[in-house]
Amino acid sequence: MHKFLRTIGFSLYQKDKEIEKLLDKLCEDLSGMKRIQIDEESNLCELRREVAPGMGIAIFGEMDREGNFQRSYYYPYMKSNDITSDVACSIQRHTERETYAGLMDEFKVGISLIFYIDNSFECRERIIDHHPVETRDVCLTGLAVSGKILLPIQKTEIQREKARVAAKDRNTLLEAAKNGDEDAMETLTIEDIDLYSQASRRVMKEDLYSIIDSCFMPCGVECDQYSIIGEILKIDEKKNQITQEEVYDFTLECSDLIFHVGIAKKDLTGTPEIGRRFKGQIWMQGTVNFAEQVE
Repeated sequence: MHKFLRTIGFSLYQKDKEIEKLLDKLCEDLSGMKRIQIDEESNLCELRREVAPGMGIAIFGEMDREGNFQRSYYYPYMKSNDITSDVACSIQRHTERETYAGLMDEFKVGISLIFYIDNSFECRERIIDHHPVETRDVCLTGLAVSGKILLPIQKTEIQREKARVAAKDRNTLLEAAKNGDEDAMETLTIEDIDLYSQASRRVMKEDLYSIIDSCFMPCGVECDQYSIIGEILKIDEKKNQITQEEVYDFTLECSDLIFHVGIAKKDLTGTPEIGRRFKGQIWMQGTVNFAEQVE
């Protein structure tokens, strides 16, 4: 069973047999299925079933000669139309199956950001048809199985503006350091030492989450899972049409990135409000928008 099925409102489906029955029901109607021929002997089919606006299950498999759909794998998804980053993204195929990962060197978070590409079917189509895969921008979403609401850190508008300027300057230094600027590397090293020293002094007297405004860092052994703390900018509530379970769709700002996070209402601790912060571990997905459109 996929761990993040509960995120989109399928928390009651605990056993593989129950999931198989659900998938069988979703596959009864094959209208809207996409199909591409990989070679003479094999093809790839994608079937998406929404259970709420922008949220559902993507099912992949193969169509045999008799027209029967053979399931191979599935995953829950949540889509977003808000652009997270316009940094160049490289695309790599996963070893095990016909899915793809995206990798961005996003200076805002200071790490190579890896995510599971939701529109992998489109990537495969482009590769087969020899179309370019240069990206224009990426829309990211995260799925969480648990999370907490934290109170906001009180800041004046002057403090917020100073933080924005400091973040912009740091991004410039990171880009220069990546290009081999030794002065930028030295400046960043000194800043990190000062920041560590300041945080070490403050943590003796203050709560950790009053010092850390937001964070975005890899978590666990899987490269597309992250531990985040981000400010809630918008709250949407969705209801799974099959189970009637309610799901939150948060628009978050985290380390100057804007992206969506989905979590089942029952899995969230605390009362969400705009301005408060969300803390949790997420599985990062993303939709890649390509620079060149294909008709």
